[in-house]
Amino acid sequence: MFETTSTRGRVLAAALDLAAKKDWTEVTLRDIAEAAGVSLSELRTAFKSKTDVIGALLAAVDGELLSKAPTRSEGQQRRDQLFDTIMTRFDILAPYRLALRSIARSGTGDLGLAAPFLSSQYWMLQASGIPTDGAVGALRVFGLAAAYASVFRVWLDDEDPGLARTMAALDRRLRRGEQALTSLDRVLGVYHRLAREGPRFVRSVLYGSPAAPNRGSGAADAT
Repeated sequence: MFETTSTRGRVLAAALDLAAKKDWTEVTLRDIAEAAGVSLSELRTAFKSKTDVIGALLAAVDGELLSKAPTRSEGQQRRDQLFDTIMTRFDILAPYRLALRSIARSGTGDLGLAAPFLSSQYWMLQASGIPTDGAVGALRVFGLAAAYASVFRVWLDDEDPGLARTMAALDRRLRRGEQALTSLDRVLGVYHRLAREGPRFVRSVLYGSPAAPNRGSGAADAT
């Protein structure tokens, strides 16, 4: 996944190799520079911190995923497309599971990773043909971030070659998210119609008819 002709590529490959061998918290930038065969000065030009290195790893995986994104089948549901996309990401990550386990268990919670992590969710949705525009799109990105983080933890310890636990957890989370967004779409539909039609829409809800009630009707006036 990493080309080793550039300083950036060598640093990323070295960082993962070191993380697979020892706790990520014990790995220093000097360790990474020495393993990559570059000077600290060269490393500093490419990366400012270990958080920066992890962010670059996420971006590299994004690039690999987009080049291998599954072809969409006609009539395939979006949830199934997203399922295939995420499982493709896990296939890409498989050779680095030990390193990723070390990084994940180091308690890395730097806010500097929020942007690259959310960017990964954005591109997985895009690769699956799922819109990310507007408020609903933003909710899709944040919702997938929560779902992916949960399933990623399952994947880290799933030793089954068929990844049965991972697939079951992913399917469960995606179905739950789909149901939540369907409910949200309905609520937003009512809100937008209310904003567009105002009192006329309220009357249609109250009286069960899109038309305004007959003002001359005694029953209507009483109501």
